[in-house]
Amino acid sequence: KKRRKESDRRNFRGVLLVAIKHQINTPLTNTKENNNNKNNNKRITQFYLTNKNMVSFRMTLAMTACLLTATPKSCAAFSTQAFVPLTSRFVARGGTNTPLKASALEELSKMTTLSIDSGDMDVVEEFAKSGLITDATTNPLFVSQAGSKGDKRYEDMVYDAIMYAKEEMGGGDADLPDPQAELNLAMDKLAVNLGAKLAGLVPGRVSTEVDIRLSYDTDASVERARRIIHMYEDMGIDKSRILIKLAGTWEGIQAAAILEKEGINCNITLVFSFLQAAAAAQAGAYLISPFPGRILDWYKSKNGKEGYHPTADPGVLTVKRMYAYFRKHGYKTICMPASWRPSRGASVEGSDVDEILALAGVDEMTIPPPLLESLMARDASEVVKACDAESDAATCLDPDFTLTKETWDQYWAVDTCGQDKLKEGIDAFTAETEKLRDIMIEKFA
Repeated sequence: KKRRKESDRRNFRGVLLVAIKHQINTPLTNTKENNNNKNNNKRITQFYLTNKNMVSFRMTLAMTACLLTATPKSCAAFSTQAFVPLTSRFVARGGTNTPLKASALEELSKMTTLSIDSGDMDVVEEFAKSGLITDATTNPLFVSQAGSKGDKRYEDMVYDAIMYAKEEMGGGDADLPDPQAELNLAMDKLAVNLGAKLAGLVPGRVSTEVDIRLSYDTDASVERARRIIHMYEDMGIDKSRILIKLAGTWEGIQAAAILEKEGINCNITLVFSFLQAAAAAQAGAYLISPFPGRILDWYKSKNGKEGYHPTADPGVLTVKRMYAYFRKHGYKTICMPASWRPSRGASVEGSDVDEILALAGVDEMTIPPPLLESLMARDASEVVKACDAESDAATCLDPDFTLTKETWDQYWAVDTCGQDKLKEGIDAFTAETEKLRDIMIEKFA
């Protein structure tokens, strides 16, 4: 039996090599060579028929697959650069897709839920078709871009948002005493229109941000969040598919605490410190979005370092600390890092996904299209699980302290990274919101 198994293995290997060799080396345009290829296939078949008593069933299946596979269009189809865009680990053969070895993106998707960080519907649709991306997110930048694209699909969204605001506010073409309220409603509706389109492209959740200018107003944030959810429900999209994005201020986190009790799940964004993460978890936030890349930017600017090893990246270490705290103390809050930087520095080849690989295994990630493409071009062997709930919880040294407004203020006063980057983030998103406001004013006119 051992000799027969070894013989089977040798014959199996030989048949595969012969079949693949002749399929790869045969161009479709050469009739003579094609005839030779057919003869070779006949010889392989004859080999099987005369030796079938020593050939295993597994070998029969392998031979059948080889002989039935169409000849590729050219040898170039088998090169490592011949991957089809957005489904990069597949090669077109005779009009079908044949799987090759797995990509880093595929391997990452097995251990971490992936969200695409884009408001471009065409790009989101292509990545969603891969089956590796399940969620999507929007922010003021994406909504502002949607308002100014000029693409008819986005123009229709803007027009619909304006007409919705006019009808709801009863303004028509007349001047309103408070035009800002009508503009705010139109901007919220535009964000919902874009989110609804994305919800139709991905099977999971879509994050939609409350007006960033309300980051320090709990009551106003709650009111706007409820309105956003109501608009989604009017479009037939259940609130279970929507995450309300709120800035990681004390006021934004308290707004999340109120909304979560109403069954409205929240995404606390612009998280740059452990303090923000702990407060969000204690408030019952469904998810947080820490920004390891921007944390790295802050540390590099302060100490003058050009780069770090990915495992020593301050942004990576901060996110791992948050994740470990959640898992040790039983918080259900999901850790979904976003906003990435090359740990070792942009000049180092292949460093663009350093932080992503260093956090592989974390609950979720939001990744922009260029980095998704970079992961597609890498081999699955580069992805090693770096975050594990049980082992990370065991290494957590942070106690489960209870935060109040008073203790928050005390800790926040000395959290310079959190202060600097949160202000920077709010200011940047506020600028994009003001751009959108100007676009909507022009469209209203």
